[in-house]
Amino acid sequence: MIFRSTLSLILAVLVLSVSAQDLTLEDIWKSGKYQQKSVYGLRSMNDGKHYTTIDREDNGAIINKYSYETGKLVETLYSLSNLKIALNNQSASFDSYKFSDDEKMLLLSYDVENIYRHSTKEHYYLINLETKKVKQLSEGAKQRHATISPDSKNVAYVQGNDLIIQEIASGKITPVTTDGEYNKIINGYADWVYEEEFSFDQAFEWAPDGSKLAYYRFDESAVKEFHMPVFNGLYPEDYKFKYPKAGEDNSKVDIKVYVLAKNKTMTPDLGAYEYIPRIKWTESSDMLAIVKMPRLQNQLEVMLYQTNDGSTKSIYKESSDTYIEINDDLTFIEDNAGFVMRSEKDGFSHLYKYSMNGETETQLTKGSWEVSSVLGVDSRNAMIYFTAHKTAPYNQEVYVVSMNGGEPTLLSPADGVSSASFSKSFDYLILNHSTANKPVNISLNGSSGYEVRVLEDNEELNKKLGGLNLSDKEFFDFVTSEGVTLNGWMIKPANFDASKAYPVLMYVYGGPGSQTVTNAMGGNYLWHQFMAQKGYIVVSVDNRGTGARGKAFRTQTYRQLGKYETMDQIEAARWLGELSYVDAARIGIWGWSYGGYMSSLCLSKGADVFKTAIAVAPVSNWRFYDNIYTERYMGLPQDNADGYDDNSPINHVAKMEGNFLLIHGTSDDNVHFQNSVEMVDALIEADKQFDFYIYPDRNHGIYGGNTRHHLFTKITNFIIDNL
Repeated sequence: MIFRSTLSLILAVLVLSVSAQDLTLEDIWKSGKYQQKSVYGLRSMNDGKHYTTIDREDNGAIINKYSYETGKLVETLYSLSNLKIALNNQSASFDSYKFSDDEKMLLLSYDVENIYRHSTKEHYYLINLETKKVKQLSEGAKQRHATISPDSKNVAYVQGNDLIIQEIASGKITPVTTDGEYNKIINGYADWVYEEEFSFDQAFEWAPDGSKLAYYRFDESAVKEFHMPVFNGLYPEDYKFKYPKAGEDNSKVDIKVYVLAKNKTMTPDLGAYEYIPRIKWTESSDMLAIVKMPRLQNQLEVMLYQTNDGSTKSIYKESSDTYIEINDDLTFIEDNAGFVMRSEKDGFSHLYKYSMNGETETQLTKGSWEVSSVLGVDSRNAMIYFTAHKTAPYNQEVYVVSMNGGEPTLLSPADGVSSASFSKSFDYLILNHSTANKPVNISLNGSSGYEVRVLEDNEELNKKLGGLNLSDKEFFDFVTSEGVTLNGWMIKPANFDASKAYPVLMYVYGGPGSQTVTNAMGGNYLWHQFMAQKGYIVVSVDNRGTGARGKAFRTQTYRQLGKYETMDQIEAARWLGELSYVDAARIGIWGWSYGGYMSSLCLSKGADVFKTAIAVAPVSNWRFYDNIYTERYMGLPQDNADGYDDNSPINHVAKMEGNFLLIHGTSDDNVHFQNSVEMVDALIEADKQFDFYIYPDRNHGIYGGNTRHHLFTKITNFIIDNL
């Protein structure tokens, strides 16, 4: 009996060892075998009872209408088949859609062309859902941001560098602007640095009644051009675009308001400012809110422009001894009953309600925790829905709070990372929830948080992951020599043996307000598991300067980026090296973008701790980066030369002793290839050996075709050979 039981146990172990599979790079980067499923393109309809989405059928894409309550298909609103019949064109297609406010018309975009991070240009079809008639918006050049007016009479769009209004009934085209010129004057879309750092590209907005159109005008004549070679033919091309580096001239930005009935354009007098990061119509078509900031972004003011008499009034002011991060959480309450703002003026990011003149303030949320975003303001029921890091910095939950303040009500699991989108009536929310070791679960919930049904549970992926040789991501914290508590996560090798000493691979980003330590599956999760299967302990630590821990923690790095972040990563490596199961002589670090900047600094400043570093698309000197981002955190280089130079990786390469791999795409419009060229030059001057890998015509993301598989094969092999 003992023999038989022992034999059974041995066989069971053998079966388990055979069935548990290891990941491959092809699994991660080529096959899509372990890709998380999501629910895309859901749009709430006006009644708040139904939503639409793009589905696929044999004959192509279709826009379907579903019931929130039952999940059942109500009707097909439009299909590719209808479009082909209407156009008598079997090659017709569409990529996305927008409704008019009255939901009687559709704008279908097709032949979409990406430009930068957010921007695209495309062609559009305008569909009348009642008559089924189809119009192409404009012949010739592609358009940007076609948007139907709230009264459904007109469509506004950008073509070239000018803003156009097209009357729907007659097709009449009215140029709102005519002075647009490439690399000089932009009307209606954002210049490069606004798109990248203020995170918007469409730079116009219809008034609520469709009578006016507010838009940005950028004069980028004084902004210096950046030249980027494109190696796509016999003779490489020279791509030129306006990119304002730290300390250099910005575009001159004006806000304009075009009045359709009068064919007249007005320019608000806003006084002194450098940036206008947001504009937003109030509930009235006579009042436009304009947010302005000075160059150092340490003040924020909301101006209210009265279009009927041309007057302006300040309704909100805020200042900081460091900087103010812009957000999208300025929301006006119905009937001009006031507005809601998110601010960290008490030391943590919280919600405030103001009267329309800004004179009465009510703080709606309080405590040593951070609100991360406003999801919606339900004026009818006087409730505000938002996400926050209340239970822990690495979690994110969904809450609702009364417009009168009080204790928020939790609407999501307390553990993990959650986000949500609401129906227009706020009766339903679609909740996305993930934890560090489970893929996203998407459910339809009632407004009080109860689950109506599951939309996507990724159960098939869960089963696949269950058959892999994976280790749980574990959270930890430790206290540095300066008494700072830092959060981190760790993935130990499969079949971890605490009596052995393992090499460590650290993953870092570390930039202002960022987080890599989150309780969600993401951030190269599978590749980090792959490296754990190769025998490495994989670790990430959020240093000082990162988000979700209050203003004081985040702004410690002000005017000296790289100093405290690097100190914290080096201390984390030393702390790891003291663990009994870590080989302190074999600690490496890798990162991308700001993380590449950090890994470069760590290998030099922490030469006695780190054996190997990999830097992908790194900043090597903040003088080379754009001015909105850099000056927000560093001030002007003319006023803070030491801050720029003291923690520039190119000024520390002489200290490097370990193995260094530098990787960059030549068409990186964000962190220019110039950064790595300067780094290479400094390494050569310091007589340091290194590896340099170039990806021709790839942008900051370094992707496309086999690129990601190729990239991570190189990174993996470098780590295996050098750590």
